[in-house]
Amino acid sequence: MGLSQLWLWLKRLVIFLQVALEVATGKVLMTLFPERVKQNILAMGQKTGMTRNPRFAPDNWVPTFFSIQYFWFVLKVRWQRLEDRAEYGGLAPNCTVVRLSGQKCNVWDFIQGSRPLFKRLVDDFASTADFLIIYIEEAHATDGWAFKNNVDIRQHRSLQDRLRAAHLLLARSPQCPVVVDTMQNQSSQLYAALPERLYVIQEGRICYKGKPGPWNYNPEEVRAVLEKLCIPPGHMPQF
Repeated sequence: MGLSQLWLWLKRLVIFLQVALEVATGKVLMTLFPERVKQNILAMGQKTGMTRNPRFAPDNWVPTFFSIQYFWFVLKVRWQRLEDRAEYGGLAPNCTVVRLSGQKCNVWDFIQGSRPLFKRLVDDFASTADFLIIYIEEAHATDGWAFKNNVDIRQHRSLQDRLRAAHLLLARSPQCPVVVDTMQNQSSQLYAALPERLYVIQEGRICYKGKPGPWNYNPEEVRAVLEKLCIPPGHMPQF
């Protein structure tokens, strides 16, 4: 094992201990002060609209916090961030992705000239930008950190599983191309995308890197980037 690999494993160990401490502390606080902790979680949910979603009552998702499944999911997300290669102003990783037909292609294949590429779904920019949704691994698979009353999708065991899941999204008419990440989760890792993230890419370089969703989306930041890119008035994204 080389020094770089040893250093990586040491960082993973530190993250493991941090997450274990955070989850254990959260579990204790939820046991001692259930209503206060629930209110804090609901306050975070207001930022994403989950508290306004009629499909998800608080009892469907709040009790899942600080569970074993929650621990493993958070640990996976933190570990994946060690592989993050998407930096503001740097070249966007030209990851291999798979069209829903099964054909392999690359992220940069969807960039046309100097038009900005939005790595996540954004509405109403067809005349000025290219859009792309990359369907990555499940955040709330039924055999993982599951929410009640959610879509019944298990963790992807094969590329066909991931393609079938992406077709469910396609049925909602996202109005832009949908591709899936490889089973090596290259896009998810290099873009630190799990559970979800918004990017703006122009001429192969990252000009906006959003914070991890769903808690930390900030549409105002996206709007500011679009203004700098001279997006015509009336073409602001709808979230």
